[in-house]
Amino acid sequence: MAINLVIAVTDGDWFDMLRQQPNLAEVNFWAPSAANFRALQPGEMFLFKLHAPRNVIVGGGIFAYANALPCSLAWEAFREANGARSLPEMRARIARYRRADPADRSDFEIGCRILTQPFFLEEADWIPVPASWAPNIVLARSAAVLPTLSRFTVAAKPAVARRSAMRSLTGKRVELPTTLSWPLMPSGFMAAHCPG
Repeated sequence: MAINLVIAVTDGDWFDMLRQQPNLAEVNFWAPSAANFRALQPGEMFLFKLHAPRNVIVGGGIFAYANALPCSLAWEAFREANGARSLPEMRARIARYRRADPADRSDFEIGCRILTQPFFLEEADWIPVPASWAPNIVLARSAAVLPTLSRFTVAAKPAVARRSAMRSLTGKRVELPTTLSWPLMPSGFMAAHCPG
């Protein structure tokens, strides 16, 4: 059974804000342009990594759907699940990535990739990407060249979530089991650069 997944570069502020939000049902992994997104089918895995020099996979979610929306409508639909505290903050990030004039008050159309069951890994669980990756890689790769991903598993996601919950309750690190049942070894995946 082939498993498709995407690894996309994300904005550090988007990640930092969302990982502090408990019980998120979905998030909007937005892109600053409204380019069509066809890399995944609903139900496939969408992972995100931080910008260089922090070349690590830090979380993900289950891809639900993609569409294009004006920034203001994306804000109304997803509010803080856009990874910003306000519409002006979100708009400023979009303008920065679009290299738009800060005085431009256009209601930018953005690409929205909606992820359900989002998860944010504890720093100890971050997964380094291979040194051969360019800092903001945009290309398809086979998992055969990414042995570091073999430790990321579908079975690990609930264990990581439980450990994160236990840490927040106890303030102490909880160890994951050393064996996991089903390694995620996809036949291929798409890496993409999307800031937010």
